[in-house]
Amino acid sequence: MSKEIKISDLVEKVQSYYPAANVDLIRKAYEFSAKVHKGQKRLSGEPYLTHPTAVADIIADLKLDVPSIVSGLLHDTVEDTLTTLDELKNIFGREIGSLVDGVTKLSRTNFSSREEKQAENFRKMLLAMGKDVRVILIKLADRVHNMRTLGHMPLEKQILTAQETLDIYAPLSQRLGIAWIKSELEDLALKHLHPEIYYQLKRNVAKKKSDREKYIGEVISVITKKLETEGIEAEVTGRPKHFYSIYQKMESQNLLYDQIYDLVAFRILVDAVRECYEALGIIHSQWRPVPGRFKDYIALPKPNMYQSLHTSVIGPYGERVEIQIRTHEMHRIAEEGIAAHWRYKEGEDFQMSDIQRFAWLRQLLEWQENLQDPQEFLHNLKDDLFSTELYVFTPKGDLLNFPKGSTVIDFAYRIHSEVGHHCSGARINGQLVSLKYILRSGDTVEIITTQQQVPNRDWLKWVKTPRAKSKIRNWLKSQQLERSVALGREILDSDLHRYQLDYGTLRNAGKIEWLVKELGLKDEEALLAALGYGRITTRHVLAKLVPPEKLEAGTKKAEGSLETLFRLVSSQKHGLGIRVKGVDDVLVRFALCCHPLPGERIIGFITRGRGVTVHTVGCPTVLESDPHRKIEVSWEENGQPPRPVKIEVTCVDQPGLLAAISSAITSADANIARAQVRTSSDKALNTFEVMIKNSEHLKKVLENISKVKGVYKAVRARGRTGGKTDREQANRSELQ
Repeated sequence: MSKEIKISDLVEKVQSYYPAANVDLIRKAYEFSAKVHKGQKRLSGEPYLTHPTAVADIIADLKLDVPSIVSGLLHDTVEDTLTTLDELKNIFGREIGSLVDGVTKLSRTNFSSREEKQAENFRKMLLAMGKDVRVILIKLADRVHNMRTLGHMPLEKQILTAQETLDIYAPLSQRLGIAWIKSELEDLALKHLHPEIYYQLKRNVAKKKSDREKYIGEVISVITKKLETEGIEAEVTGRPKHFYSIYQKMESQNLLYDQIYDLVAFRILVDAVRECYEALGIIHSQWRPVPGRFKDYIALPKPNMYQSLHTSVIGPYGERVEIQIRTHEMHRIAEEGIAAHWRYKEGEDFQMSDIQRFAWLRQLLEWQENLQDPQEFLHNLKDDLFSTELYVFTPKGDLLNFPKGSTVIDFAYRIHSEVGHHCSGARINGQLVSLKYILRSGDTVEIITTQQQVPNRDWLKWVKTPRAKSKIRNWLKSQQLERSVALGREILDSDLHRYQLDYGTLRNAGKIEWLVKELGLKDEEALLAALGYGRITTRHVLAKLVPPEKLEAGTKKAEGSLETLFRLVSSQKHGLGIRVKGVDDVLVRFALCCHPLPGERIIGFITRGRGVTVHTVGCPTVLESDPHRKIEVSWEENGQPPRPVKIEVTCVDQPGLLAAISSAITSADANIARAQVRTSSDKALNTFEVMIKNSEHLKKVLENISKVKGVYKAVRARGRTGGKTDREQANRSELQ
């Protein structure tokens, strides 16, 4: 059972840091929460009210304002009771209603997967955080209490929640600079993900408690006396490292617990920045510093505003000692982070001015708006939270931070979207470098732009930051849309002309707007883009505008037109045995880069003006393509005609073996359409073009060939079966 928090204790805690707090509003929220949650219990058997009260108490630990405390008491009322958001706003005001709405999960249930639901809930929370950062602080308090009481949940739920906490909430609290929440969440996640390791660490730490306390006391005494001798008044503390940080070191360095020596961290708090560096000199004169272990986060603060000096020394008895040196104000920000900027100021509204100092938060809110794919959003969020920082300078000397692995393109997009779009190179420390150059800490970067330079799909392989990725994808998407709209207009104009119709006249008469509604599309641009992409044909459009008998007569006269080509090839679609989800009468063809066979998992790709190309799901070409142009396709149940597949057979070079391989192929009920033999030293490489019915048929053919004595390897070859090279054909299949 968790410790029960009384409303009187909560009020007293809030008054301790804000004596003028509106405690009546806090009591009112407590009574309302008690009323609507009445009869509800947690899995622990406790009344549900213990949870919102505990969350409000954690929010008070962060010393947040009264609306935040009240929102903590009410945060589950909309999600878990019959209370509506409007009701909450009427009783407690719009500000508190918005905070509760920000932490309330999405109510809809039609998500395609747990990952999509998770991603969309995070997106909702981040959007709310963009308007008011208190949303994320309330959510973190909620997560802390849920993790403290996670043991009452089913085991599967414990693992999922603990992993989500480790992936998202712990690094998020670190990014927001709230050290104690980050450490507690990590330790609690370890407890449920690896209980045997957690409890072993707990036993080991407890076993050496008396020796450790004696050692800590001795080191503190030495440091304090040395600093006093030099006239520096300081607060010196020491504590064992958190379990998760010990576990990380054991994992990363493959060490046992007894092999880790720096299990204790010491902290020196002084009044002024000057004294931080003086204290560092005293420590280094007392004990030998460990090379490469000094970090100056005062001169180069972390993105979450954390400032401190870090050093490791060889302390008493030859043990490695880690020491952090900072001012009292730096320590307050290190422990409270973004929460340190949310102190209640009577008569003043909350502003985002302080929050703007968190550049990472601004970037996060910006790029998430441009990512539509939920899984991509979640993947990028995790990448961004875990990225290791490097620091580079602008030509004016401004310091910018980036994740490790970032290139000059990432830097260009940080400056401005247009600078990124037209970045053609850079000068690093005065030297010309290419777009692929990976930034290093300390670089001074000057971007070179030309109007002729524009993004291409390769850039997505070179950039690291979500901002750059989203800007490049948006640019590529807009260019594809422009080309598709132009092509769609060209196709439609051509076919309208055959029926003495004019696009401009139809638009003025309101016919185009009517067509858009009839076809269930968003607007005129969507109509033209659908024609250009090949999602719909002009026959769909003309059928709405031209009488059936006139349409049929016009079609017969249009031999050789693009519309006829679409119609003729579309009519062969069923011969290919492919069904396109939600689309009828569209050109379908197989990709020549992967040659999908019946039985294999497939995906469709909408090409510009030429219908749908069918690829295997794992085909590299489609994996790197625009996700917005993918469409679901499936094999029809009717039998499909055999298709040519290229098979490469490596074997010994000896008489009669080619005949044996040919016999093995025909014995699997497959015909050979073409064969080619190349020899080198004592080996032969045979390439056969074989007519294959489906993936099982191919498997049987390969098995038969592999059984032939003298055959080293028989594999399916990727790429075009004869004619142009694989690269030429793969490129062509996606450009068309």
